[in-house]
Amino acid sequence: MEFTKPIFVLILLFLARAAESWTGEIHGRVVCDVCGDSSVGPEDHPLEGAEVAVLCITKSGEVLNYQAFTNSKGIYKVAETMPESDRWDSCVTRPMSSFHAHCARRGNAYSGVKFTYSKPSGSFHVVKTFLYRPASSPAYCM
Repeated sequence: MEFTKPIFVLILLFLARAAESWTGEIHGRVVCDVCGDSSVGPEDHPLEGAEVAVLCITKSGEVLNYQAFTNSKGIYKVAETMPESDRWDSCVTRPMSSFHAHCARRGNAYSGVKFTYSKPSGSFHVVKTFLYRPASSPAYCM
């Protein structure tokens, strides 16, 4: 039984350290609104490589600035693990650029989304979809 005591102590130390940390995640989508109708429909497609800025203020007052890019499904993610006392308090997320010449004009009426981050550790917050639109819509949209 002497052999299992050190392992038990190590497990307790690991769990105590894990309880002190906090993990949060923010994610959302960026889509090309082909018809410019401000809604996501079957004609629309995700924008890969679109840039999104995420700015968060922590409970301790620190300002954290993140830069994220969308994957092939148009999804971006920002995740952070930090001490519980420094966790995110409020954040603002905004689209920065599309990098797609065919769909580069911002389509949303809002330029950013501000929210309070009150999720427990290990949870995530989903931000509204950001839309970009082409300079002119195809004829089938009319």
